[in-house]
Amino acid sequence: MDTTTAMETRRAVKRFDPAHRMTEAEIRKLISLAMLSPTAFNIQHWRFLLVRDPGLRDALQAAASMQPQITEASLLVILCADVNAWKKDARRYWRNATADARSRILEAINLYYEGRPQTQRDEAMRSCALAAQTMMLAARDMGYDSCPMDLADFDEVGRLINLPDDHVIGLFVAIGKASGAPRPRAGQLPLHEITFTDRFPADPETSPP
Repeated sequence: MDTTTAMETRRAVKRFDPAHRMTEAEIRKLISLAMLSPTAFNIQHWRFLLVRDPGLRDALQAAASMQPQITEASLLVILCADVNAWKKDARRYWRNATADARSRILEAINLYYEGRPQTQRDEAMRSCALAAQTMMLAARDMGYDSCPMDLADFDEVGRLINLPDDHVIGLFVAIGKASGAPRPRAGQLPLHEITFTDRFPADPETSPP
């Protein structure tokens, strides 16, 4: 389907057909498309953890408010990011660039990230979010439904998945076949409430109704 249709028909599905299975080829395609998502300085610090073990899914469900998507979805992906990817042989991310360009980019990476833990984490979360959206739209194009998920004890999730100390968890994405039609959209805000030009109004009370 075209991109607009994928965006218009993507919904956060809460119940999936637990009997449905995605093929390995479909999963590889989905992750390959998600890997086309942008990251700052192309450091590609997202890490896609595919949860296949049913016992682990049960434990994750208990840590995530018993949300049914955790165990029902054909594919459960935990999107994580390596906050130290910027300093782990960063030449790899620019191996196809000229030596001069690569040198300048590596210097810029160090200037941007060195000694800035909040920036490192913020960029990791932004990258996870971008990859999640790409993954959900790709899934829709492939005829699948999805749900972005948090509402979890992520400290416990990290323990369950053996999360490395220098990684953070962004969110879950559940993917599969919806077990029924989604509910109507709950209600979108009007454009004038969410769109501004140049600056926010000094007095929010004077903004257009």
